Amino acid sequence: MIRFCALLTLFCGLALPLRAEAPLTVFAAASLRGALEEIAEAFPAPLALAYGGSGTMARQVAAGAPADVVLLANTDWMDWLSDQGVSTAEQAQIVARNHLVLIAPRGTAALSQPADLPARLGRMGRLAMGQRDAVPAGSYAREWLTHEGLWESLQSQLAETDNVRAALALVARGDTPFGVVYASDAHAEEDVQIVYEVPADTHAPITYPAAALTPEGTALVDFLITQKAQTILEDHGFLRADHGS
Repeated sequence: MIRFCALLTLFCGLALPLRAEAPLTVFAAASLRGALEEIAEAFPAPLALAYGGSGTMARQVAAGAPADVVLLANTDWMDWLSDQGVSTAEQAQIVARNHLVLIAPRGTAALSQPADLPARLGRMGRLAMGQRDAVPAGSYAREWLTHEGLWESLQSQLAETDNVRAALALVARGDTPFGVVYASDAHAEEDVQIVYEVPADTHAPITYPAAALTPEGTALVDFLITQKAQTILEDHGFLRADHGS
C-alpha cells in the first residue's frame, strides 16, 4: 500500500504542467514595435515587451522599474541612464540604425525641397513629430528643421507626441498633413508615404543602443546583433548595426 501511494504521488507530480519559464522584460523605444515582436518569436526564451518614448523608458528604468533589457532610440538617453547610476548602460551595444523621413497621407505629392514645407502646411496645417525634449525622433526632427532654417517659423504648427508611433498615427489618420518619423515607421504603415528623405548630415546619427540590466538580459542583447536578428531589423526598414552613419 505504501509503495502504491508513493507511485501515485509520483505519477500525479509528472502529470502537473512544467513551470513556465519567466519571460525577460524588455523596455523598448516605440519605433521598434513590429521588428522586436518578430525578433521575440525567434529568440529562444519568452519576452515581455513594453514600448514607449525613449525618455519615458529611461526614466522608468532609473526609477527602479524591473526590466532585463532597455533598448532606446539614441545614445543620449543611454548616457543619461549611466549618469543616474545604471552601471550596465556604459556597456550598451548599438544594435540598429535608422534614418529620418517626412511622411504624408498616401497620394500626397512629394516635397522637392524643405523650404516648400511651410507653404504646403498652410496656415492651419500641423507637422506631427515626437516631443522635442523626450522623444529622440523629435530631437532629430528639431535638428533637421533648425538646419533648414525652419524651426522658428514652424514651432507654432507642431503636433508633438509622446512617441514617434503616435506621430505616425496622426498622419495615417489624416489628422495632420505631414509628419517627421523614422523610415522604419513609414515602412510599417501602408496609409502613409515618404515625400522627402531627410539627409543624414542634417542631424545626429540615429542609433539604437541596447543594455542588459540583469545577467539574464545579456543573452538578448547578444542575440540582437546576430545575423538572424539583423535581417529581421532590415526587413522592417532599419539599417544594420554595422552600417556607417
